[in-house]
Amino acid sequence: MSSKPVLWITRKLSANTEERAAHDYQVILSPDDQPASAEQIVAMSPKVDAIIPCHSEIFSADVVSRLDKRVRIIANHSVGVDHCDLAALKDKGIIVTNTPDVLSDATAEIAMLLLLGAARRAVEGDRLVRERRWTSWSPSFMVGHQVTGKRLGIVGMGKVGQVLAKRARGFDMEIHYHNRTRLDSRLESGAVFHSDLESLLNISEFLSLHCPATPDTRGIMNEATFAMMPDQSILVNTARGAIIDEDALLAALKSGKLAAAGLDCFVMEPGGNPRFDSQEKIFMLPHIGSATFETRDAMGFRALDNIDAFFAGKEPVDRLI
Repeated sequence: MSSKPVLWITRKLSANTEERAAHDYQVILSPDDQPASAEQIVAMSPKVDAIIPCHSEIFSADVVSRLDKRVRIIANHSVGVDHCDLAALKDKGIIVTNTPDVLSDATAEIAMLLLLGAARRAVEGDRLVRERRWTSWSPSFMVGHQVTGKRLGIVGMGKVGQVLAKRARGFDMEIHYHNRTRLDSRLESGAVFHSDLESLLNISEFLSLHCPATPDTRGIMNEATFAMMPDQSILVNTARGAIIDEDALLAALKSGKLAAAGLDCFVMEPGGNPRFDSQEKIFMLPHIGSATFETRDAMGFRALDNIDAFFAGKEPVDRLI
């Protein structure tokens, strides 16, 4: 009988991740690649020592209360852990980790894509060509908003925000940010710190969201905060859908307060908001900020690094609780 710990990987991860996991653990895979329900998570818990879930698996207080005591570590294949009730997991004595840092480049790339696509009317332009409706041209045709030299406000200046700032400087954008704490001057690289959100919103011709979804940030972009932004400003979100009041976003776009938005995440996922479908001012992607081959390997390896450390009697580097 093998003495290797039993590891359940709830979704289909990169081939390199699954191959490495199989070398060191008794692995239970999920070849159908469907989200595990609450009942499936509970039913699997007596059979496994560790779990690598994604944000599609919900560890609510109810689910956690019913987990078997055999489960000792949950190594999330994500940075965000808003799908986990951390307090309940801590009370249960289960260690929780995430995968920070490794997806910063990929997510910042998507943020820049959304920023450019929203500013230059990518949705409308793509449809015109695909539907064979591009039949004329004039100086007033498809005029959008220039990115070069504009002010970019960043909410949440963690790793992703810092990489986005670096990329945006290539467009000569003026970087401003709001964060819980001010960065060291070396990390700021000339960016202007705003201690309060309102001050940042007042000057942000472009605004990119990179904060986690917490009780303090849910719905942080709402009717009142949109009103603080300059007219015809542009919003980008690659963080979590819950930080935007989607009704207020639609109203701001329809009124012209916002010129456009670029979204990679939504309140309801998968699927997104059906009310956005007809809005050509919204450039949308299906939550693919970290979806590169390189990043998927790095995320899987980071989760395994944390599990390896735990079973070796060491402290996982990304331990949250």
